[in-house]
Amino acid sequence: MKELLRTTDPTVIAYATALLKGEGIDCFAIDVHMSVLEGSIGVLPRRMMVRDADLGRAERVLRDNQIELGR
Repeated sequence: MKELLRTTDPTVIAYATALLKGEGIDCFAIDVHMSVLEGSIGVLPRRMMVRDADLGRAERVLRDNQIELGR
């Protein structure tokens, strides 16, 4: 698995997930429960992972939709 996206905005994760699944690219969000440690203030980024083989295609999908990868 490779890191595709890093953001503190949970709506970006949801939007990116929908875009990738629409293109048939499997993805997995991690660090989504870190708000327990940070007190829900949104300072710790969440990451989205994809398979190594899908990384290039997934990056193009997000860039085509003006989503910054934030890494």
